[in-house]
Amino acid sequence: ENDDVLAKLNLPKGSMQLVDEGKSKEITGLLSKIQPKMATGGSASNTINGITRLGATAGFVGKIGKDAVGEFFNNDMIRNGVKPHLLYSETPSGQCTVLVSNDGERTLSTFLGAACELDAADLSPEMFKGFDIFHIEGYLVQNHELIRTAVKMAKEEGLQVSVDLASYNVVEDNLDFLNEIIREYVDIVFANEEEARSFTN
Repeated sequence: ENDDVLAKLNLPKGSMQLVDEGKSKEITGLLSKIQPKMATGGSASNTINGITRLGATAGFVGKIGKDAVGEFFNNDMIRNGVKPHLLYSETPSGQCTVLVSNDGERTLSTFLGAACELDAADLSPEMFKGFDIFHIEGYLVQNHELIRTAVKMAKEEGLQVSVDLASYNVVEDNLDFLNEIIREYVDIVFANEEEARSFTN
């Protein structure tokens, strides 16, 4: 109804803030009188769901908690025609609470949860079988071992590899690694003007 809740939670209006589990629970508790609407999200998830709606076959690799959010995410993937390759964690599922002000501005608080626990040891060649393209969400490139393992497996299974550079600061922070994997493994690069400038100088 107003932005008082943003001040109480110390969330700058219009921002995206990473929060821990405690802060995520605090936000949920403060909003308990508001009827929430749940939807799957995340850059890679949105991309994959869009692809299946265009009629292509797609899968998704990720990690979720053993909870209602994880169950919702898994079921929504299946409902949208995505083949989920989801591993389970004792950590709660990642979630982003989106607070929409009266003027339409949105403020995001993101708890990464189980999603950020995906690592190289979780991957197997079977996850890549039957697909043509392996798409990497750029925000994940900070986990170099995970991405290096994934692109090698994808190539061994005959897939092309695409990467979305995500954000100019992600590119700047991982420039040497991105140069390496793009040169050796990547076939398709998605970048906006700022990301392209950071990558190519």
